[in-house]
Amino acid sequence: MFRFSRIHLSFLLFVCSTCLTAGFSVEEQLHQLRENYVELKNNLGSKVVQLEAKVVQLEEKVQHQESLLIALQSQQPISSKSVSAIGQPSGKIYVLRTCRETRAADPSLGSGMYWIDPDGQGVGDDPIYVYCNMASGSTEILHDTESKTDVGNCADPGCYSKAINYNATMRQIMALAELSNECHQSIRYDCISAPLEINGITYSWWNDRNGNPQYFWSGSNSSVHTCQCGIDRNCVESPAVKCNCDSGLPTLLADNGVIAVKNLLPITRLNFGRTILDVSSGQYTLGRLECSGHVAVTGMPKSCEDLWWIGHTLTGLYSVMGRAMVENVYCDFTKLPSDAGFEKWMGFADVQSVPTYFLVTKNSEEFNSTNIPIPFSTAKLNIGGAMDLSSGKFTAPRTGTYFFSFTGMIGYPTLSSSVMVLGIGIYLNGIPIGYSWSDEANTVVTQEVPLVLQSTVNLQAGDQVWLQIDRLSTGVILYQVPAFNGWLLQENLSQSL
Repeated sequence: MFRFSRIHLSFLLFVCSTCLTAGFSVEEQLHQLRENYVELKNNLGSKVVQLEAKVVQLEEKVQHQESLLIALQSQQPISSKSVSAIGQPSGKIYVLRTCRETRAADPSLGSGMYWIDPDGQGVGDDPIYVYCNMASGSTEILHDTESKTDVGNCADPGCYSKAINYNATMRQIMALAELSNECHQSIRYDCISAPLEINGITYSWWNDRNGNPQYFWSGSNSSVHTCQCGIDRNCVESPAVKCNCDSGLPTLLADNGVIAVKNLLPITRLNFGRTILDVSSGQYTLGRLECSGHVAVTGMPKSCEDLWWIGHTLTGLYSVMGRAMVENVYCDFTKLPSDAGFEKWMGFADVQSVPTYFLVTKNSEEFNSTNIPIPFSTAKLNIGGAMDLSSGKFTAPRTGTYFFSFTGMIGYPTLSSSVMVLGIGIYLNGIPIGYSWSDEANTVVTQEVPLVLQSTVNLQAGDQVWLQIDRLSTGVILYQVPAFNGWLLQENLSQSL
């Protein structure tokens, strides 16, 4: 039953005095008082209902948080360095990487709260406490904002802002996402005159794992502002708006969505605004981060990431299948696959990390320029791209031991009784490191002499090697398709590490 308070009586006396001073008849004044009373009663009754609903929501939220706290306190904090990989069902803690692996270790386990260690036992962060849905094999990470939450009333974009705190470190969350085929998180927004976006102004958004703002509320297309009804094309004012809440209708609406871009998840902050009218309201419900499935590795591992998916956690050198043969790779399992420096290719066993070998030639034209690198016109092979034809210079891609060889033909086209000579040097960064020459006396027309030059040398990454003619008698030429080749014999792996 509605009860009068002092405020209600004061308001009625004020209205009554207003009516008397306005010159209305007694009947008109009584009629006006009755109408004002009914309107006041209805308005106050509506406010009371709203306040009671909010109280119920807050009580439910408190109860939910208390239940989570009790569940967490019932488990002793553990460290990944102090537990075994697989315990026994009778009381021991399971610390495998995902719920799926936990269930595989003991198929009798039912859905519930379990400890898992996505980034690997003994490395990285301590295990996390998650909900395992054993029926679906999914792993659910809890957070502190799972109950329906009211955003209150405010006008500016993002004037309501709430950071989401998860029951896991970001490293563990990212590791779980890497191990899973898919991850998603649901979001629901119940609204009355509380648009997410209107007239080109964005009032609401969420922040991804890196803190970047995102404006899509469902699906995987992060480039457009949309909700699930926009994807399904059934919004209340479709196609004018892409979200129900963006509608101008002053009635209770809702937008449901599932964010399915796992490299953006989890949602770390929610921001809402423009709940400015008396009738405006906004209430959001954010689901848990759910990840399911696993990345299957078939055949021989081909990378550090394959080894990590399988379960390797010890940093070191491993053999994996390369493009054509078994290669060595250095895996730093203190990092995640998405981190810089997670893997470094060390290469073919006893050969090289990056295949490097070349064979270049000149066409049949004659060459007789001195003191400049000999250029080449044709690359028969240039694996690794370290040899530049036009400049004639080879640039070492890695520190290691290299072998070089040159063969050519010297032409003595004239008859001469004096000594005729042609000498070629191999240069390292402008300094000669090898030399070969031919000197002939009493030459005859079209006389030809082969010239060979070989060198094995230790190079640092970035060193340059080339050939050039140092000595040349008048009329002597280099011709008959000279060839220059070289390759990396062995890489200095300590430099690569």
